[in-house]
This record gives sequence, C-alpha cells and structure tokens, in this order.
Amino acid sequence: MSCATSHSHFAPCDHSDAALLDMLTAPAKPTPKVFARRDAALDPLLIAAAAASGPNVTRNHYHHDFFPGVMLPQHEGSWDWTKFTGEGKAERRRLAYVSRQAPRKQRVRELQLEQGKENDPLEREKDTKSSDVSRKRRSSLVGPAPDVKQRTTVVPLPPVPVAPVLPPVEVKCMARTRIPTPHGPAFLHLYHNTRDSKEHLAIVIDPAQLSDASDPIFAPPIRSRTLDAVWDGETEMDRITRGAYVGRLSATSQRVSEPPSPSRKHELHPAIPPPLIRIHSECFTGETIGSMRCDCGEQLDEAIRQISLPITIPPTSPLEPSTVIPGRGAVVYLRQEGRGIGLLSKIRAYNLQDLGHDTVTANLMLGHQADERGYEIAGAILRDLGMGEVGAQSEGVRVLTNNPDKVEALQKEGLRIAERVPMIPRSWQKRHPELVTKTPILDSNPYIVQPGEESDMIAGATMIGGKAVYGDDLDKYLRTKVMRMGHILPLWMEENLA
Repeated sequence: MSCATSHSHFAPCDHSDAALLDMLTAPAKPTPKVFARRDAALDPLLIAAAAASGPNVTRNHYHHDFFPGVMLPQHEGSWDWTKFTGEGKAERRRLAYVSRQAPRKQRVRELQLEQGKENDPLEREKDTKSSDVSRKRRSSLVGPAPDVKQRTTVVPLPPVPVAPVLPPVEVKCMARTRIPTPHGPAFLHLYHNTRDSKEHLAIVIDPAQLSDASDPIFAPPIRSRTLDAVWDGETEMDRITRGAYVGRLSATSQRVSEPPSPSRKHELHPAIPPPLIRIHSECFTGETIGSMRCDCGEQLDEAIRQISLPITIPPTSPLEPSTVIPGRGAVVYLRQEGRGIGLLSKIRAYNLQDLGHDTVTANLMLGHQADERGYEIAGAILRDLGMGEVGAQSEGVRVLTNNPDKVEALQKEGLRIAERVPMIPRSWQKRHPELVTKTPILDSNPYIVQPGEESDMIAGATMIGGKAVYGDDLDKYLRTKVMRMGHILPLWMEENLA
C-alpha cells in the first residue's frame, strides 16, 4: 500500500520507510519444527583426533594409531564412512621393522678395528662378510620378518678404569707462631699442600725452639725446612713475620733462622726416646662444643699433655745428677672432619646413630666408607719437620694411637715408627667397677669423682679440658671402634661385668 493513502495525516514518505514500517508491524513468521540429530553429539573422528594430540603425541600417532590409511586412496573408507565396505576376509600381513643401524656387537668390533686391530686380515674378512649381510638386510625398511639365524659373537669386556696416579704431596709451611697452652708452650705451624685447598696444622712441642745458642741442646730441634728456607724477594722482617726465627721473639730479640743445610747434623742422645707424635683429625663437635658422642676433644688434650711431659735423662756417672728436659713431639692436625666425610654428613650420621645404627653403618648408609681419611699430607708434614725419616741418623717417632691402620699408613709413607703408644680413655682409667657390679642401683654412671681426685680436673686445650668424656653414647662409639674398626683397646665393660 502507498504511504499517502494509509498514513494521510503524516508527511509524505518514501518506499524504504514504508518497507521498514511493514517489517516492524508485520506478524512473526511461524518457526519450522526442528528435530534432534539422530547421530552422536560428538563425531568419533573428532574424539580420536583430540586423543591423538598432546605434548607426548607426535604427528605419526595420527597415521599409525587412528588412521593408518589416511594417506592411501584405497583406504578412503577409513575417513569417509559412506565408502566403508568392511574388513576383508584376507588376513592382514604382518610387517617387521628392520633397523638401518648395525647390531651393537658389530659396531663394537668395528670400533676396535679402527683403534688398532686392522692388521688382522682374517678378522677383517669376517667383518666384511658380516657387513655385506647387514647391507642386504637394509634394502627395505618395511618388509616381511627375515628368517636369519642369530650368531653369537664374543666381545671382550672393556678395560677396568685405573685410578690416576697422583703426584707426591708437597707441603709448605706458610707461618709459625708461639702458642701458650695449659700444658706448656707450643708452636703452631700452618701448612699449604698440593693435594687439597685446606689449611692443615702442626702443633710442635720442642724445648729447642726457645733455647739460645749458649744453651746445651740434648736433642735435635724440630724445625720446618720449608719455613726456614729463604723465599724469593723477602726481607728479614718478612721472614720473622712468618715465623722463621730462633729463640723467643720479643722487641729486643729478633734472630732470623738459618736456611736448612744437609751438612748440619745433630748427635742423638741415646737416653732420649724418639719424639712422640699424634695424627689427629678435626672434630668440631668434640673439640669446640664439648660433645660426648666421641672422645676427640679429650684425645687432643691428652696428646698435648703427654707430649709435654718432662723427659728424664739418666746421668752418665753415679756422681752426676739426672737431667730433666721438657717433652718433645708434635700433633699433626688434619682438617678431615668426621673421618673424612665432612661435618654435614657427620651430623646426618648422628641422626642415624640415634635410630640404632653404629657409626660405621651410618657412614655406609650415607654412601661413604667407614673411614675416608688419608695420611699422605701428614707424612709430608712430618718429613718437613724432620721427624720419622728412615736412615742411620734418624731416631724415628712414637705414634700415640689405638688404630693399627694409622700406623700402617704412616709406614707406607716412608716413616720410621719406633713404637705405638696406646691412648686409654680417661673415663675408663677412672671407672670404679665395684659401683657397677655390686651396687648398680645407686648410680648408673660408673665415672664418679672420688675424694682426692679433684686435683686431676685441670684446665685443658679443648672444651672438655682436663676432664673426661663419659656416657652411653661414648661407650657405644668406643665399642664400635674396637669391634668393627680394629682399634687396639680393651673393652672395660665386658671385662668387669664378666
């Protein structure tokens, strides 16, 4: 209808406005009835494609697993269901994959030939025949499974790797100073070495260190050869600063030591015993905080005390009095915490010991050996101090230890061991068996200070000092050292309770 006849009271309008008005006012068209799809809501092909995708699926999974014939026209029915005719009655042929790579045995043999076995013509002929057979098999990647008899070839085992031979350890004394201890004066030597980056120490106790030239010397002085040597570009004050001096250093006494000379020798007094030494390994828990799980702090103090004991020289004639000189020896302090496993593993081993394991089993459970300590550096330090050398003019050394393996290790380093001096724990020396065997209810601790023993409680060089370490943890530790590590030490508890 026209705009003028239907809407005469409005202003004239064009046909586009009339069409818009008819569209807005016309009744809605009937919606045709839509039936639900009878097939699946999700296409199985889409489900398969989604399952074939992911971070662990490659593009080859799509072809091999879900659609093996998608690239072949004769398998068109695999993706177009209208052309699917079903599986045929013919049995599908089984395919076998033939690798292009030769067997490992053959590759090993070829590698051995390249490394120096090419001069054997018989072996080369056999290898050539075997390689020809393998090339014929590689003619096609996919084909029927070949019926080839597998041959067994004997391949020699690879050589066992041999540990590299390390060069001999060289040490150098970097500094020396006087240290007053509760047992007397000592000289602390600090060493660097070519085996590790640790700073190992030597505590030297020697009366000749403080004697002047006028004083009689009954024994040769224990001095470091690398310390007394003259270093390049240093002055006398530099030598004194690093400890290369003789006598007592003071503001009025500053005498530089002489370089070592092989022609300078000292006569040995036959009545003076060889110097007493102790190879001691670092123990932070026992020496610094006074742990009673071990007797390391007690052993360090006891070693310094025994080395400092005075030595009595008998007179040469009945009319002369005997001569007493201070003790002489050294404690080589190696920085190998926890028998070489380190402080971290040592703390973890303590937790395993609380669970019921001994110290050896705890180390093995952590992947360490029972004892990983080495004594090459200790042997080099003792040689630098002129102690334990093998020869006619050498007096040897007495080793303060209960460990026979340590004595054997020092002998392998070329040291002359004159005697092994045992170290009995202080608590075992002062135990009172009658308190354990007769009246165990009164006190479960067999280490009890008796009247008259208070004078033995003197100051010492460690946190334990002059006291004794005792307790069940220590007894278990010492028992393990005797039973499983071969330490020569009598078991006090079994001897007195038997």
